[in-house]
Amino acid sequence: MTKLKLKFNELEKLRKLIRTQKGNEYLFLGYAFNLETLKLRDLLAEDALLGENETYTLTVILSHYASAKPSPKAGRLIKFKSLPGGQAYEAAFLQRAVQPIAKVFGADPAALLEAAKPLRGTSLKHGDASIEIPALEGVPIVYILWAADEFSSSATALFDESAREYLPTEDLAVLAELTTSRLIRAYEKL
Repeated sequence: MTKLKLKFNELEKLRKLIRTQKGNEYLFLGYAFNLETLKLRDLLAEDALLGENETYTLTVILSHYASAKPSPKAGRLIKFKSLPGGQAYEAAFLQRAVQPIAKVFGADPAALLEAAKPLRGTSLKHGDASIEIPALEGVPIVYILWAADEFSSSATALFDESAREYLPTEDLAVLAELTTSRLIRAYEKL
């Protein structure tokens, strides 16, 4: 169990922004974050301590997310490059958040659907396999995978257009990278 270092005003904003699913715990990406104690449990690693980088990443994302302007889901999926400034970071985004999905799940698309379950992901009907992961409340990420066949496997990650109201583009890239790593971690536990 790890304790996040959020400021009091950030915590107050988070309490208004997100709904807890279990007592004071907010469940996201296979984590359980207690909004009273600030303790974060990794449900995929049986509550092992989080590494310093992971703790820092989660603290920054939740800190920035606390300033979100909640917006209803737009219902229009967009690529990362369509986000403000996204074109400049697209190559890094594809390398860190998208290509690992194709590499890990390309030979077995059904495994992507199974890996999504501990992250509260839902199955969609695109490509050979597709899922929607509620990375944060109001910020779903859609992954679409095309399995290796005549060509090598490929994938894409899409955001609801409203995502830009919740986090800056750079944070959305980090959130997608974190979501990808959590999917892979869930797969490794299967």
